[in-house]
Amino acid sequence: MSVKTLTIDGVDIAIEEGATILKAAEEAGVHIPTLCHLEGVSDIGACRLCLVEVAGINKLLPACVTEVAEGMEIHTHTSTLQDYRRMIVEMLFAEGNHICAICVANGNCELQDLAIEVGMDHSRFPYRFPERGVDISHDRFGIDHNRCVLCTRCVRVCDEIEGAHVWDVAGRGPASKVITGLNQPWGQVDACTSCGKCVDACPTGSIFRKGSTVSEMQKDKGKLEFLVTARENKQWTR
Repeated sequence: MSVKTLTIDGVDIAIEEGATILKAAEEAGVHIPTLCHLEGVSDIGACRLCLVEVAGINKLLPACVTEVAEGMEIHTHTSTLQDYRRMIVEMLFAEGNHICAICVANGNCELQDLAIEVGMDHSRFPYRFPERGVDISHDRFGIDHNRCVLCTRCVRVCDEIEGAHVWDVAGRGPASKVITGLNQPWGQVDACTSCGKCVDACPTGSIFRKGSTVSEMQKDKGKLEFLVTARENKQWTR
């Protein structure tokens, strides 16, 4: 496999052909904010927080799904990008019902962390306060659609790692939401193995373990990375 040479924020990088800009940045120690990206599952470029500027291209590109090319000159933290990222986070807060003080993920929420990172302390956009449901029909877990940011991590983890494909996305525009089964209550979906991978994958407090109280939620994404590596290398233990 050939190697591509490029620069990211002035740092010279050599990386294998087919790698994404996000992967190249990670190897160079350059931080690019993400929300829908999760190591071990496919990328879809849904959140657009990883947008970068590439010299000679007149549009912003999502780093997680854009492959590197020879001679690329990439910029990851320009004032334009900072403004876009803050705007995206503001819209995510305004679009849902994210009341951090009563969320089980308070203090352990990637959306909350991103708000701090981009310097968001208020939203310039009017809050929509949508009427969304909460499904606690499962005997171990629940989902609060008010806090969902449609990153589809749960969909991809369930499909690509667990192989159950319990989750999917239904609806269009403001009516879009993640569903279980054929839009059945979660507790009625026989395909669910109750593995909890969707809980660990969720970046907010949308999918949670029953019994968790405010700030008690703990997630271990290392479990997902372990499972991916174990399957690829056939390292299952008996």
